[in-house]
Amino acid sequence: MPEIIVPPEDAWDAFVAPPPAGHILQTPAWGRLKAAFGWTCARVALADQGRIVAGAQLLIRPLPLRLASVAYIPKGPLVDWDDHAGGAALWRAIDAAARVQRAAFLKIEPDIEDSPAWRERLARLGFRPSLQTLQPPRTIEVDIAPDEETILAAMKPKTRYNIGLAQRKGVSVRQGSEADLPVFHQLMAETAQRDRFAVHSPDYYALAYRLFVPAGRAALLIAEYEGEPLAALMVFALGRRAWYFYGASSDRHRNRMPTYLLQWEAIRWAKARGCILYDLWGVPDEDEETLEAQFTQRQDGLWGVYRFKRGFGGRLVRSVGAWDRVYNAPLYWIYTQYINRRGTGDAEGTQRNA
Repeated sequence: MPEIIVPPEDAWDAFVAPPPAGHILQTPAWGRLKAAFGWTCARVALADQGRIVAGAQLLIRPLPLRLASVAYIPKGPLVDWDDHAGGAALWRAIDAAARVQRAAFLKIEPDIEDSPAWRERLARLGFRPSLQTLQPPRTIEVDIAPDEETILAAMKPKTRYNIGLAQRKGVSVRQGSEADLPVFHQLMAETAQRDRFAVHSPDYYALAYRLFVPAGRAALLIAEYEGEPLAALMVFALGRRAWYFYGASSDRHRNRMPTYLLQWEAIRWAKARGCILYDLWGVPDEDEETLEAQFTQRQDGLWGVYRFKRGFGGRLVRSVGAWDRVYNAPLYWIYTQYINRRGTGDAEGTQRNA
């Protein structure tokens, strides 16, 4: 008979890591990262004869004025949605864990592709569409299962040309070490000022490096010209998927197209690890027709990066987005008024997602 447990980190990691079970945002390391920056982490799982079969990692954060908190499940829960009995038991455990943390509501952003059927299903579970997303709902996913020549052939001609141009103009890419974190931080700050992106603190990226890179689940890649760092990114991987979360570039030598070669080397790194899908993580939440019609004119929000990301080919994908289950209606109403006043959208700030 399945039972609800509070899984230890090693058991939870063993459940999340193998494909197709989990997402990098559901790993214990991600919980530790967020716990160092204002969140509290909790986990619940459904186990059958000691083996975890479903579960969720919750992140809890105080609401403004600290009257209560919000419980948040990024890219989860990890459950067989067709297992109604097991799902019901897990939801009860999730609700209980959220209430222990004085949550006014539970926000989920499932790792599920959007469809009317899924929206109806979430509504039947007592969820309502949220006014606020924490991760970008729309992205571009690149199939990197084929050989490198096939991946390159699927890209836009200009992107493919720019990758080769960077190589011809002397740009090289190397894997960075912890000693390179100040370089990464400097490039992030320069990018934030130039493109008006919100970014995390240097300590945040440093801890992300220490939690994921030594474990083989991330890499810091740096593009250079004659020893001068021009661009850098952090790429993450779990199972058969990889994610491009953080990237930055200098204003210097932009004519050498370092970011194109850098992204290509990140794809090659992910492919060498056995990944078959590369997630470029975050484009404007518009349909493809609108994106293609407007990307040359707009630079606000994620529009500035869409022109770059679209060049790597891939498929435009929208997740089902953010959904809320309300526990305390008056406090939830206050929260919605607060969100309406400050504007909806990514609470982590434009581009400072994940």
